[in-house]
Amino acid sequence: MEGMVIDSGFWRRKRVFVTGHTGFKGAWLSLMLARLNAETTGYALAPPTDPSLFDLLSVGDTLEDVRGDVNDLDRLRRVMIAADPEIVIHMAAQPLVKSGYADPVATFQTNVMGSVNVLEAARACPNLQALVNVTTDKCYDNREWLRGYRETDPLGGRDPYSNSKACAELVTASYRASFFAQGATIATARAGNVIGGGDFADNRILPDAVRAFAAGRPLDVRAPKAVRPWQHVLEPLSGYLMLAEQAARHGEAFADGWNFGPGPDSERDVEALITRFIAAWGPGARWTPDRAAHPHEAGLLRLDASKAREKLDWRPLLSFDEAVDWTARWYRAHATGADVRGKTFDQIDAYLGQRVRLTSPFPAHESGATQEQHAAERIA
Repeated sequence: MEGMVIDSGFWRRKRVFVTGHTGFKGAWLSLMLARLNAETTGYALAPPTDPSLFDLLSVGDTLEDVRGDVNDLDRLRRVMIAADPEIVIHMAAQPLVKSGYADPVATFQTNVMGSVNVLEAARACPNLQALVNVTTDKCYDNREWLRGYRETDPLGGRDPYSNSKACAELVTASYRASFFAQGATIATARAGNVIGGGDFADNRILPDAVRAFAAGRPLDVRAPKAVRPWQHVLEPLSGYLMLAEQAARHGEAFADGWNFGPGPDSERDVEALITRFIAAWGPGARWTPDRAAHPHEAGLLRLDASKAREKLDWRPLLSFDEAVDWTARWYRAHATGADVRGKTFDQIDAYLGQRVRLTSPFPAHESGATQEQHAAERIA
């Protein structure tokens, strides 16, 4: 299966059910699905931040926007059955390590029982072909090894967030073996740290940086030497789409856990990330070390994505510098009142233009640009 890409013909009019579509990654994924002509139903709570990418870009206009909690099994099941999905991508979660410490009960409830509920609702969908449960690279038992974690390494997680995602992996494996041995293919996706325009969450390094710079103060950095696998949000999202497509087409060979992370060049410490971001942001931005006491976070985390490279032919398209620069330019556009909707679609089209086999045309967005035009250019 060499040379795999996203086949636009596969996704055209495909019924896709996305949980967590009002979040940062969910909003980007919803717009990608819109460009691929999918018929998407989103199920989520209200956007978790104000402002939010979902509201800024009117993402709700591109899909069937349903508000609901994954902890409400009865409502979730009714909505999912009505949507009759062929593909389910489960992204709804409590996604922050620090919030996991603040409210561990809600973190385990949403990330573990929420996954149970999504899988249980999916059992009632007769036309389901594939389900991808998005967890995290932090689901591994982090020994701070120098090598990247592989899908066969032990799961674990010291803090409540990381541990809840390891539990979600185990839940998914149990449902796959117990209830989906025949029928839909069930996979999980474990992505490295994502950056990109439109993330406004607290306690994430680049959103915190943007808020600090806009207020004219330095960014307080609590762990400048912590190493993470940084990647632009479009990278793992394309991996989720490729995984879902191949799981639907080829079944059991893809019913497993999959890592989506950058190459070694993008495994940088926080100081390198913020230094590059400041250079791209422009004058007036600076950082200082935060020496206050904070809950434990791993100092070193690397991810081995060779399985996705070999079996999906997925690989990062953006370098570390490009990923940071694209992110900084989005936030600068937002800070100056520029057209962030157009900026977002331009980035999506430039990226998909390198990833998609165009067997079905993209719809033109409001600027009138076509996919073919964007495929031929890189964003400056």
